[in-house]
Amino acid sequence: MKYLVAGLGNIGAEYELTRHNIGFLTLDRLADQEGLSFSTERYAFKTEWKHKGRSIHLIKPTTYMNLSGKAINYWLQELKIPKENLLVIVDEIALPFGKLRMRAKGSAAGHNGLKNIEAVTAGADYARLRFGIGDNYRQGQQVDYVLSNFTREEMDQLPEVMDKAIEMVSGFCTIGIQRTMNQFND
Repeated sequence: MKYLVAGLGNIGAEYELTRHNIGFLTLDRLADQEGLSFSTERYAFKTEWKHKGRSIHLIKPTTYMNLSGKAINYWLQELKIPKENLLVIVDEIALPFGKLRMRAKGSAAGHNGLKNIEAVTAGADYARLRFGIGDNYRQGQQVDYVLSNFTREEMDQLPEVMDKAIEMVSGFCTIGIQRTMNQFND
């Protein structure tokens, strides 16, 4: 069985540790733990994780957040992976920092990366792992907030939360989305 896991973010050193890059950061942590390295491929940094008999393709789109769908759609087609085997890891301001929620489908909720994925892949019928980054910003400051770095306190908590996210990625690919949601969503 083949899966595509896309961690959303923006390329470039200025975005590296920002809240908006939590998808990239989570896949980087997974790659480090498994001894994987990303290579530059078409529209994405890509690696493959062999896990419990599954072939899990990990991508970090290099198209920038607002064009994430281009990379995801390309790799779904290139690898012949059905959309139900796609999982997108994305930052979520509507969840408190550190809260994780997996969904089988859903709305973009104003997230430009998800909007583009929906537009390019013709629908919102794909799984997403929403990673809570909180909403500690003043009105009109949302863009500045998501593009800002994590606080020192948040940085200290990130490894534990990212490890839980990695367990959820593993669950999605091995025991299925329903059992993973039952086990991890609170």
